[in-house]
Amino acid sequence: MTRSKLLFALALACAPVVAAAATGNYAQRPEGKALLERLQNADGVDIEEARALLEDAKYQPKIVATMRKPAERTLTWKDYRPIFLQPERAQKGADYIAEHRELFEQAEDEYGVPAHVIAAIIGVETKYGAFLGRDRVLDALATLGFDYPERSAYFMRELEGFIELCVEEDLACDREIGSYAGAMGLPQFMPSSYRAYAVDGNDNGRRDLWEEPADIIHSVANYLAEHGWQRNARVTLPAWIGDDGDLDDIERSKRKPAYRWDALRKLGIRVDDPPPADADVGLLQFEGAHGTEYWLGLNNFFVITTYNHSPLYAMAVYQLGQEIALARQTAGDDDESAP
Repeated sequence: MTRSKLLFALALACAPVVAAAATGNYAQRPEGKALLERLQNADGVDIEEARALLEDAKYQPKIVATMRKPAERTLTWKDYRPIFLQPERAQKGADYIAEHRELFEQAEDEYGVPAHVIAAIIGVETKYGAFLGRDRVLDALATLGFDYPERSAYFMRELEGFIELCVEEDLACDREIGSYAGAMGLPQFMPSSYRAYAVDGNDNGRRDLWEEPADIIHSVANYLAEHGWQRNARVTLPAWIGDDGDLDDIERSKRKPAYRWDALRKLGIRVDDPPPADADVGLLQFEGAHGTEYWLGLNNFFVITTYNHSPLYAMAVYQLGQEIALARQTAGDDDESAP
């Protein structure tokens, strides 16, 4: 029996007779019936086994509560930064690169994404596999798809994709644990990202984001490259307000650049070693431990925000990457300076 068949069989065996979720049996709700109808046309999906998964899915109210109050919305940079920027995490990142040096070199050559950036994302997401989440992916996606109306359509598509992914990648039942939003593996890919951007880095016919370093490393690099990462380009620059600047006239960026550099410079923003005049940029503002910080976000910064929409997240990835690069240089493991 394949691992995907085992996953479905165990779900079928464990399916309770009574309603599986606090809000009712998901397979019997109109949205669940519509989902099962769509899955009828999915290659390799046994519809009765898929029905058993929906019957087994458990409503998790804490997941909805967390979604409505994520850390990125409630914390300032002063509080957010220490969560991810510690010497131990940076050293683990440097060690992870050293352990898989050849894989990182291959990924950097192919996709143009530096090793320290790839490692920083894995470090921020799961601390290199130390914490993969505590919720069943099935429960998380069903809860949000059926009972989180703010983004129910998105999570219903992710639930559908997860069921298809279980067949496509022959996922084992012990891999069901993920984040409260349904993200999986060391790089915490959502099912849609897994299906679209995960890479079979070791050419063994499967894409395994839990135990195969080649797949994990190449997949993160491929994701960033597919979203517009620019090879050998910088990510962000410290900025300050010139004497002729007026912050009231300047839009702050979050997910997209709001200006060309020549326009933002005319509004009084200053940086050392500025980008080309026609570069798309954004002004970032953070409340740090020592007061307000201003940064110039470049293309690669906003590429990182496609991985997680919060500018706090992107800045944490950037700064952890810098610390990883420094740890490598200190150990004599890398002679290149980090962009």
